[in-house]
Amino acid sequence: MIKERYRRMWRVGVGAAVTLAGVLAWLAHDSEGQPRTPSPAKSAAGASSYMPVVTAPFDDIYRRLSAEKPDVMRRQRELLQARYDLGDRAVPGATMSRGKPVQGGVRVRLPDGVTWQQLAHMTPAEVKRRGLWPQGFLPLPHPKQAEGGMVFPEFQIREIKRQEARDLTRFDVDFDLPDHFLPEFPPPIFLTTRPDLGDVSRGKLVTVENYYDLFDGILNPKQLEGLRLLVTQFPQQQFNLTDDRRSAAPSKGVACLDCHANGHTNGATHLVGDIRPQELRRRIDTPTLRGVNQQRLFGSQRALRSVEDFTEFEQRGAYFDGDIVIATKKGVNILERGSQVQAMAEFQELLDFPPAEKLDVFGRLDKTKATPAELHGEQVFFAKGRCAECHPPPIFSDNFMHDLHAERFYTPEVIHGRATNAGGPVKTFPLRGIKDSPPYLHDERLLTLDDTVEYFNLVLGTELTDEEKRDLVAYLRAL
Repeated sequence: MIKERYRRMWRVGVGAAVTLAGVLAWLAHDSEGQPRTPSPAKSAAGASSYMPVVTAPFDDIYRRLSAEKPDVMRRQRELLQARYDLGDRAVPGATMSRGKPVQGGVRVRLPDGVTWQQLAHMTPAEVKRRGLWPQGFLPLPHPKQAEGGMVFPEFQIREIKRQEARDLTRFDVDFDLPDHFLPEFPPPIFLTTRPDLGDVSRGKLVTVENYYDLFDGILNPKQLEGLRLLVTQFPQQQFNLTDDRRSAAPSKGVACLDCHANGHTNGATHLVGDIRPQELRRRIDTPTLRGVNQQRLFGSQRALRSVEDFTEFEQRGAYFDGDIVIATKKGVNILERGSQVQAMAEFQELLDFPPAEKLDVFGRLDKTKATPAELHGEQVFFAKGRCAECHPPPIFSDNFMHDLHAERFYTPEVIHGRATNAGGPVKTFPLRGIKDSPPYLHDERLLTLDDTVEYFNLVLGTELTDEEKRDLVAYLRAL
């Protein structure tokens, strides 16, 4: 009797499962028998946090997005030209560590009929009411905000293709900012452990093809292993082996140093993985890794507590926009914390700032080496400009996060899919070697140090004179 009862229960269960399967199959198709397109769930905050995992055939996506690419880039160029003066105008005698000219001048375009000095004397409420906040001071959209993902400058793409025959070109979007506003390439590498060697890169971009020859005899075996992992490619949202990618051919992925070129930065951009919905996601500028041994916060807003946390987070989360479903599909690389992550972090912690010959051991200008303009700029930095309150020496960062509340100055709007909402707190980035790391602010909206000084002059209400602003820029270039 017991066996017969279990047989009846099994038959009922199978019947129920078959019926349920039939219902689910019916629900998944429309009245014409075609598969339904899943719609993201809605919440009070916006669309679903999860990205769709069902895609059209790759050939269809490739043809459609490739055809749309010229219009995508035209629209972004028009936005940049409306916001900025994009001309190539270097500062005489000012160069980065390996000699690339530094761009100068305020490039953000002012609204008609107003000057910088007039803006500086207005209250935030008045600027907002009159709609006078410069467009170049608003958040800068990703060149393709609705899609996002890693986008690399052309010079990085060419060199990786030459060395590794690996293509970082996207068929749907290109990098948008002109090369003369980006860091020098390839950047030099300075090590805290071997300052006697100066630039150890020998003028080369470090890749998986040459890292061993460049660093054998300089790094210990553990550090060499960490560097190997930093130049090894792993799958990423847009560069992977599946049909849901944005490279023409299946890709091995990207390496950490594809963005942090030579442990510094090449200006490559992305969207933060933490924020939803899509229109609120921030464009992010790749920060330099120089001086991470003296930093205590990582990620522009995440406040990760160690470079080990940052290293692990990037490959587990940021590589796939924080979506664990997509990560599993495309091949997430789970790093082993006790060996791989630690080795990668150990190498990163050797990366030093470039030499600053005009600074003394306390991070202050040597009066026998600095110009009068630089010395005056230092006074402004530590006094009227209030810069040192967040950027104290020796690395010129307080290792805290601050909210500037720039939204006081403008009415929120959506620009090319990017909502110009309140930004929230952002970590204080170091200013040592800052002339080597354009463009500025977390999303690359400020093309020059002159733009940066004008921005903070308005946001902080310091009302600097033209001479004070000019000398402050001169001082920043000396750091």
